[in-house]
Amino acid sequence: MLRFGLRMEQVERGAFISSSMGGSCLRRHWCEHLVKSERLNGGRRLGFVRSCRPLASWKLSASPTSNRRGVHATRRLSSDSNESGALTPRAVNYAQWYLDVIAAAQLADTSPVKGTLVIRPLGWAIWESMRDELDRRIRRTGAQNVSFPLLIPQSFLSREAEHVQGFAKECAVVTHHRLRAVPDGAPGALEPDPSARLEEPLVVRPTSETIVWHMFGKWIQSYRDLPLMVNQWCNVVRWELRTRPFLRTLEFYWQEGHTAHATAAEANAKAREMLEVYRSFLAEWLAIPAIIGTKTASERFAGAEETFTIEAMMQNGWALQSGTSHFLGQNFARAFGVDYQGAESGARELVWATSWGVSTRLIGALIMIHSDDNGLVLPPSVAPIQVVIVPILPKDPTEKAEVLQRCQQMQEGLERAGVRVHNDRRENLRPGAKYFEWERRGVPLRIEVGIRDLQNQAMVLVNRRTRSKESLPLASNWTESIIARLEEFQAGLLRAAEAFLQQHTHRVNTYDELKSLIGANLHAAATEQDSSADEQRVAGFYLAPWHDNAENEAFIKQDCKMTIRCYPLDGQEEAQGKKCFYSGLPATHMALFARSY
Repeated sequence: MLRFGLRMEQVERGAFISSSMGGSCLRRHWCEHLVKSERLNGGRRLGFVRSCRPLASWKLSASPTSNRRGVHATRRLSSDSNESGALTPRAVNYAQWYLDVIAAAQLADTSPVKGTLVIRPLGWAIWESMRDELDRRIRRTGAQNVSFPLLIPQSFLSREAEHVQGFAKECAVVTHHRLRAVPDGAPGALEPDPSARLEEPLVVRPTSETIVWHMFGKWIQSYRDLPLMVNQWCNVVRWELRTRPFLRTLEFYWQEGHTAHATAAEANAKAREMLEVYRSFLAEWLAIPAIIGTKTASERFAGAEETFTIEAMMQNGWALQSGTSHFLGQNFARAFGVDYQGAESGARELVWATSWGVSTRLIGALIMIHSDDNGLVLPPSVAPIQVVIVPILPKDPTEKAEVLQRCQQMQEGLERAGVRVHNDRRENLRPGAKYFEWERRGVPLRIEVGIRDLQNQAMVLVNRRTRSKESLPLASNWTESIIARLEEFQAGLLRAAEAFLQQHTHRVNTYDELKSLIGANLHAAATEQDSSADEQRVAGFYLAPWHDNAENEAFIKQDCKMTIRCYPLDGQEEAQGKKCFYSGLPATHMALFARSY
């Protein structure tokens, strides 16, 4: 069953567009919360989730991104592109193409705070669609939503040694609670008030384990209080030095789940259950196939005994960690004194813990996996507008009125069927400019209707993914034909991504074999002054028998710029009887190596 979720947002680019698009484009959209329209089609049940909150005006600015290159530390959206608004092709500069797509679709913009991102209406609508669907799936597992404070006492982080070591360098710290005018300073000059220094500094949350477990210590007393499962949707701050829109920013949005259990087996099962929730969500909702597995000890979450990960492949063959689920053992329970009275023995026992989360980097994954050189491509499930109707208006007033009336009727028919549709009635833009605009915004299907089409009782339907056109009869069941094509659009994206993942996953049995596959590209990347070009040099996942050794893992990372993304959960039995492709020792795992973001 495919349900098309909802909402709307955007980013900064578009020298090709008039700001008159304004509120008329989105004014009607979204907010009949969870109104499901179901129907049967060939025995399959389809559901469409609509949302109806009025959106802010969708104004398109005329400030394209720059063509800056070689900026590896911080990838920025900037505003000095040519007037044609041409996107950088992926084959020319993959890193710049990514920024161009974000800007052209108006997904996000840079903010005055370096490393942070302003997510614009289209980008936020996509995130809301992801959030609403994933929230339903999380709730079905028994977790309940909560909200914890943004500020955490600094002493909390020091209670769990590995945790503080992992996050200390990324923490933003609040030391004062008030500002004052600078004595004898320039007008308007401010400074922290020395008398307002906090007794204990507060950390802006990089993640919430410490404060969650402080509260769990209050809430858990008996076995009757277990399992305790909570989830929150929030923003976090990690002081990143190398940032890129959606993929890695100083502040980002996510959900983080935290659970406490009576036994290790129960907690481990919960961590694996949430991993499967994420995997199915990526495949079914975002059309993203992924490999799930466990991290090596050096790549685990700080304070975890086991980290499960979801690794997706971008179009350049690089990996993106798209979600994690952690079995925390009893580390946080021990640090915060969280125990319970057992049912049979009556003795006090420490609880077992998990945490798990995904973030707005999934928007980056959507862009890098599905989009093309013509702009954004969105799965219908998350597209705020699934179908756009473009009337081709004749000069004759009578014929013009006839076209507009029929387009309005088509819009209403699609809305009744549960499709998120926009009727682009603007008369200050030619049809070609509208096509160009909606293509860059990733709208899956475009309907073109002119007087000649009406005379032939047909419409022209354009597929954003394939860019193919077809003449579709305006028969009594034409809305069902549109819905079927949306379903095929979604399925086609997943098939293409699955095929790409399979074609670019290689098996290697020796280190020399790995080096021969990537050696030429590595040499080109090493001699390339433009560091952004590195992203289109080394492509693919490499599966190899591996003997777990941290020193060898670190050497390969330095030598090949590759890390072990995970030990895939499927196929670990293949390691039996094999020798490590690097050391020659008996293999302990099958390891997946790749370049990564």
